[in-house]
Amino acid sequence: MAKKKKPEVKDPKNHTIARNRRAFHDFTILDTYEAGIVLTGTEVKSLREGQASLVDGFAAFDSRHELWLEQVHIPEYLNGTWTNHATRRKRKLLLHSKELIKISRQVEDPGLTIVPLRLYFKDGRAKAEIGIAKGKREFDKRHTLREKQDNREAQRAMRLKNRQASV
Repeated sequence: MAKKKKPEVKDPKNHTIARNRRAFHDFTILDTYEAGIVLTGTEVKSLREGQASLVDGFAAFDSRHELWLEQVHIPEYLNGTWTNHATRRKRKLLLHSKELIKISRQVEDPGLTIVPLRLYFKDGRAKAEIGIAKGKREFDKRHTLREKQDNREAQRAMRLKNRQASV
């Protein structure tokens, strides 16, 4: 007799708010880091409603060697007052100093950049997963899409074959 799967319980403290699927299409991700984000109250409330967009986002260092998340869209909180936040403001990323040094050395190489991959809550705190990325060329993107399509077709064929064998 087949075992019943336990229903997946979603933990309200740990859930993904937004993913940057475009980043995986446009870039090759070399390394990933988890960073905390400095947010205002209305930004947190808006994120808890599950609204954010990472499509145009990137991270950059400033003159004081701090890492900032830029062009990430967090919409205004609907029930906010005059204290509402700007939707595309710069937000500071919190990382250990060793990680900051490692990232800054990696980004010095030409062609590498820092892109946000996803926003999520971990134990009630907002986190951003950032990645060191290298841009893909057009033929690389087509090659990746072709590989995914071939894998899907192979999985579909194996599933069909297994169903026929079990009958």
